[in-house]
Amino acid sequence: MKRFVYIFIFIIGLNFTSFAQNKPGSSTPADGGPKLLKLYPIPASSVINFDFVSGYDKSLSFQIYNFTGKVVYELKSPPQKINLSLADFSRGFYYYQLRDAGGRLLETARFLVVK
Repeated sequence: MKRFVYIFIFIIGLNFTSFAQNKPGSSTPADGGPKLLKLYPIPASSVINFDFVSGYDKSLSFQIYNFTGKVVYELKSPPQKINLSLADFSRGFYYYQLRDAGGRLLETARFLVVK
C-alpha cells in the first residue's frame, strides 16, 4: 500500500513540473497582446539591442531598472531601434518597461548582463 501511495505522489509531481516548464517566457505584454520589442543578444555582455516589432509610437517611454528597482536608463520618445552600450552596467539582471504617454505599462521583460 505504501508503495502505491509513493508512486501516486511521484506521478502527480511529474504532472505539476510539466505545467511549470510550459509557462510563457519572461516577456509579458500588459494587455496579453503580441510583443512590441525584441531584445538581443541574451545574455548580453557589451551591447544590447531593442527593436520595435510592432506598435511603435514616438509618445512611448522606455526605462531600464536594475535588480533593486532603480532606474539606470531612460528614454522619452525612443527611436525604432535602440542600440545600448553596457559599459556603465554592472553584471546582473535588469528589466525594461515600455509605457505609453499616459504612463500605462505596455510591456516588461528582463535580461541578463554578463561581463
